[in-house]
Amino acid sequence: MSPVIGANAPLLSGSKPSTKPATVSGAVFNVATSIIGAGIMSLPATLKVLGVIPAFVLILVIALLAEISVEFLMRFTRAGETTTYSGVMREAFGPLGAAATRLCVVITNMGCLIMYLIIMADVFSGNKPEGVVHLGVLQQWFGVHWWNSREFALIFTMIFILFPLVLYRRVESLKFSSAVSTLLAVAFVTICSVLAIIALVEGKTQTPRLVPRLDKQTSFFDLFTAVPVIVTAYTFHFNVHPIGFELGKPSEMTKAVRIALILCALIYFSIGLFGYLLFGDSTQSDILINFDSSDDSSSGHILNTLVRLSYALHIMLTFPVLNFSLRTNIDEFLFPKRPLLATDNKRYMILTLALLVLSYIAAVAIPDIWYIFQFMGSTSAVCLSFVFPGSIVLRDIHGISTRKDKIIALVMVITALVTSVVAISNNIYKLF
Repeated sequence: MSPVIGANAPLLSGSKPSTKPATVSGAVFNVATSIIGAGIMSLPATLKVLGVIPAFVLILVIALLAEISVEFLMRFTRAGETTTYSGVMREAFGPLGAAATRLCVVITNMGCLIMYLIIMADVFSGNKPEGVVHLGVLQQWFGVHWWNSREFALIFTMIFILFPLVLYRRVESLKFSSAVSTLLAVAFVTICSVLAIIALVEGKTQTPRLVPRLDKQTSFFDLFTAVPVIVTAYTFHFNVHPIGFELGKPSEMTKAVRIALILCALIYFSIGLFGYLLFGDSTQSDILINFDSSDDSSSGHILNTLVRLSYALHIMLTFPVLNFSLRTNIDEFLFPKRPLLATDNKRYMILTLALLVLSYIAAVAIPDIWYIFQFMGSTSAVCLSFVFPGSIVLRDIHGISTRKDKIIALVMVITALVTSVVAISNNIYKLF
């Protein structure tokens, strides 16, 4: 399929090829929803580790590199004869490149979906990390009962909220839920900001560190562990093609990505700064744990509840956008010669249900999201975001890369690989 045809044809739709092109605003919301996910929780802890200034620079640099890597992907897509990420890698590196891409997309998206379900369960039904009781919102409201347990709450959420949303067969159909999701992320940041300002007025905040503090607890190599967190927070490249080729013009995707990245960078730094101001050195890797602490005032309790609920609803509406890309890649991986997924209702439904069931089982079985988070940020996510796009430019099978492009791509690939190796090595070292 050529890029021109794919630009106006729905990727997973049973409708006619003359489907009205998606809007730029819809693409912005879908890209922003793909970007803002579980990573937003860990931004305050990232500022605690790096300090305000290095964290701010890192958020901007990775956002800039993400925009550049997307431009690389779309440019080589238009130069070739494919409309998918794996197709671009196939043109550059053959079947092995396509398989590697699909594997990374599956690992990244499946990991994210599992983390989303774990977070939903934590918010609604609580958890017991290291024996410490962490009550959920439903348990705080109604007490501990069988019907607000993690297992039952997740089943209810998946059947009545997630399942209807994942049945949509075009990304554009999710633009309204994506818009609501983005607004909920903004609400999350706003409420945190209000809480931080109240704490500032009452003199309950600590002076934030502008630069990292290296001591016996924090070494220089520990700083590298913050990089995978932000890399994962900006990993949305698996949705570039499904969203971009529903737009009328390829150039509109560049505009949509730039707007979405600016919006997300502002949200990331805001939640990082205000969360850090609010909790200081007691900031946890999962900031929702901090909001679970009791507050003497009724207004403080209400705001804490609103923070947790707004974030839970945000990732609830992000779930179908990531599921869209995951389902497509698994189908291409398992059934490469079968007709388009949307034309086979039976295959479409079986694959959709299988993904929901598997993610549910994993979310119930795995009590902690952070090992998954660090693993993805240092492996599959960094490959999708920087290593693969940079490698495509360096390979340059279409002869369209400039010398400047290749220098940027080389720096991007080397930096990504070095930081990932250091982060993984440091985490392994801490285990022993």
